[in-house]
Amino acid sequence: MDSGAPQRAWLLMAAGDDRGHGGNAGYDDQVDAYYSWDSNVPNHRNITVGDPIALWDKERLLGVSVIEEIETTQGRKALHRCPKCRTTRIRERRRMVPRYRCMKCRHEFAAPLLDEVDVVLYRARYDAAWASLEGVLSGDEVRSLSANSGDFNAMRPLDWARFSDVLAARGGGRAVDRVSGRALGVDWRPLPGLRVEPPQGFRHSLVRVRRGQRQFREHLLNSQGSVCAFTGGAPERVLEAGHLYSYAELGTHFEHGGLMVRRDIHRLFDDGMLAVEPSKLRIDVAPDLAAYPQYGRLHGSVLAIRLRHQQIDWLGKHWDEHRGSSPGVGVGTGRQ
Repeated sequence: MDSGAPQRAWLLMAAGDDRGHGGNAGYDDQVDAYYSWDSNVPNHRNITVGDPIALWDKERLLGVSVIEEIETTQGRKALHRCPKCRTTRIRERRRMVPRYRCMKCRHEFAAPLLDEVDVVLYRARYDAAWASLEGVLSGDEVRSLSANSGDFNAMRPLDWARFSDVLAARGGGRAVDRVSGRALGVDWRPLPGLRVEPPQGFRHSLVRVRRGQRQFREHLLNSQGSVCAFTGGAPERVLEAGHLYSYAELGTHFEHGGLMVRRDIHRLFDDGMLAVEPSKLRIDVAPDLAAYPQYGRLHGSVLAIRLRHQQIDWLGKHWDEHRGSSPGVGVGTGRQ
């Protein structure tokens, strides 16, 4: 694998009701925010904070992200077993009777045995970097990008280098860059105050962060205040330190190279759905995004903060990348 690619990535199946395995009742997933599994699942302890992931539903790719947090709790799980050999390798059939068939002993039966076992329950959150890519790759294409051919596990290693190349060729390169930027150039470090051990479980305390990201955020908060540059005042907890350039490419925090923005605004800016016209410093909303009133009303409005000339320069480069040539960077009312 290329040394510039993440060392580990995962393909996660979120099949919903279309599951071939009938041994359990499924999992509570929200594909654009979190993924759940338990200690009976192969690879259950191998996925960690900072790993890039791709989600699919057996028919198509759904999206990509990077694990931000994993919550772990103790719990009980209902297992459905074959009445004859007691394996959980059973298949539920929708149009045949008996309804169930054992994939191990081939026994057919109307109802499985119900068994409850103690398990460790996991939930990984990844909504911060989520990029929807629904249908960009077919199910067969996704399968072919597993790191190990013939791997049928719901959580399986993904060949991230090949996967990134294929996505880039289909127009998904920007989403891959965002995920790789969060997964690369980072340190493993314990963050004070994140380890909690309530009676029912704990939250993983090792969080992958970009080198200097905390200081970069503090610097922007001190200079900008608790304000989203695009929408105005907002609680600190919903604000992110957004780079005005690709951190994945440059790997450097420039002193005046960012803005505090809401999480949704951050993602839309990174994707070019929001931009700032550099000569007038007016917000430009892409037509597809303008259909949503909360974003459409931003079109043509001025930013909520005053900018430094370095920030205007970076916004000009962003405009050139996503909107074509700049009309000329002039003296804006927000220049300092």
